Amino acid sequence: MNKYKTMSVLPWTKRRVFVIMATGLFERRPDMYRKILVPLDGSELSETVLDQVVNIGKGCRVPEVVLTRVRYPLDKNVEQTLDAKIAVELDEVYREEAEMYLKKVAADLEKQGLKVSNVVLSGNPAEEILRYARENGVDLIVMSTHGRSGVPRLFFGSVADKIVRHSDVPVLIKPPGHQV
Repeated sequence: MNKYKTMSVLPWTKRRVFVIMATGLFERRPDMYRKILVPLDGSELSETVLDQVVNIGKGCRVPEVVLTRVRYPLDKNVEQTLDAKIAVELDEVYREEAEMYLKKVAADLEKQGLKVSNVVLSGNPAEEILRYARENGVDLIVMSTHGRSGVPRLFFGSVADKIVRHSDVPVLIKPPGHQV
């Protein structure tokens, strides 16, 4: 689809669409984005968006990139089975692991010239990402998707799909194995 066909379709869409022109035919505004949210789940797949984050962050001179990892709280059955003190300690270990992971990724992005902060959230991933974006002035969410379809998607759901459908801000999704 060429630039003109793409632009003629956009007014008819009901959702915000983020278009990247492969040839660079669009004008970058330095103030286009002020805060980018990058949800990561700790997998190599989730990290495949980091090149795009660097390109957008540098190209648009984004003042802040926020890395986030959402972890599920301990299951109530686990909490009831374990001693309360052990459950709290285990929960803290999971939080610390998530924080260490985000600090490592942030250090790599900072070496490339981005200003990065981290936040560990707890709860349902899609709901927490949407809540954080809404409450913290996020302008763009950049994330990868596992690319599930059919029964696996129906069974496991798709965090990316829920975010695209319910986000108040533009969302850039990178499918597995695709260059954006």
